[in-house]
Amino acid sequence: MTKRIEAKFKINRRLGVNLWGRGKSPLARGKETPPGQHGARRKKPSDFGTQLMAKQKLKGYYGNISEKQFRKLYDEAVRRRGDTSENLIGLLERRLDAVVYRMKMAVSPFQARQVINHGHIHVNGKRLNIASYQVKDGDIISVKQKSKDLAIILEAAQSPERDVPDYLEVDHKEMKGTFIRAPKLSDVPYPCQMEPNLVIEFYSR
Repeated sequence: MTKRIEAKFKINRRLGVNLWGRGKSPLARGKETPPGQHGARRKKPSDFGTQLMAKQKLKGYYGNISEKQFRKLYDEAVRRRGDTSENLIGLLERRLDAVVYRMKMAVSPFQARQVINHGHIHVNGKRLNIASYQVKDGDIISVKQKSKDLAIILEAAQSPERDVPDYLEVDHKEMKGTFIRAPKLSDVPYPCQMEPNLVIEFYSR
């Protein structure tokens, strides 16, 4: 087992939820104790602790993105018109690594970032290796021709663990898809409850 996989599982155990709904997660196997030799006792969290946990869950779900990147997305969500919580979810789902993951071109957000960084993904026919790139409505995301037979990409496309949401269109035979629109919170198929409103409260303190 790689250190990267161990780190992902540690995130699940620390937060007490199966973030990505994967059968390989320790929580899916009934191992619910936090990381550590004996596991830490869980105390009833304060309001600050609850808000912090909501932020850590959302950050962790999207490949444990950096605080700087996450704060930048929050600031943009505040700047835009409409509900800030919905804006934040829409911006997170527009990240190229999130889109590649949603289109089942990778089995996890971590792997999606790796696939992008290694140059296997094109946006509108041009290679793009920036995982944080904000995908626009109508953008076409595709796997590079020479990468279509990669085992990790084929495994992801054939995985029965999740479906492609309806704000995306995907042709797995051609290994390409279209970003239709930014989703609402209710459209996003999170395996566990996400509370972006608490994240907004955390940053608004």
